[in-house]
Amino acid sequence: MDNLVREQLGDMLAVLRAVEADAVLHATLVDAAEATARALKSGRKLMVAGNGGSAADAQHLVAEFVSRLCEDRPAMRAVALTTDSSILTAIGNDYSYERVFERQIEALGQAGDVFMGISTSGNSPNVLRALELSRGLGITTIGLSGRTGGKMPPLCDYCIRIPSDVTMHIQEAHLALEHIFCMIAERSYFGPEQFAATKAADARAR
Repeated sequence: MDNLVREQLGDMLAVLRAVEADAVLHATLVDAAEATARALKSGRKLMVAGNGGSAADAQHLVAEFVSRLCEDRPAMRAVALTTDSSILTAIGNDYSYERVFERQIEALGQAGDVFMGISTSGNSPNVLRALELSRGLGITTIGLSGRTGGKMPPLCDYCIRIPSDVTMHIQEAHLALEHIFCMIAERSYFGPEQFAATKAADARAR
């Protein structure tokens, strides 16, 4: 079992090192986060969705936006489309599971919003339908996926592809990048002076 631990950690680190070395991925992540900050500054919102572990990622990322990541600052407008069991089961029952995110975007989405769809394969039908509708509504689209991106890239303004085909390692990298995405968005939104002032106030309080 010790060998299993070392093997899995080694595989995870290899994926993260590949992400670290991918300058195109870095640029796409920065562009997506800055576009999100611009949308939030103009009074729009970030919507996030995924299935299974990616649903947990969606909720985790939105929690960082609405509460905070590392720095104290005002809340940022974001919503996970994975949390309301009544909405999810009503749409799944009355229409189909493929429409559980699309229908919520139809209700809540506005031109200028941002939708992030998370799918390790890039082929989750409900995420793809949500991305397609978002494009039609003038909503900026961000995709997080695996090596090929599956069917997501043509539907995304920004598609961030992890260089792996292993679901759990893609998810591990997604979480790392989601934290960085939030960090870039909040710094772009508030500016470095916001955090410098907060740190100075904290230092005086100590």
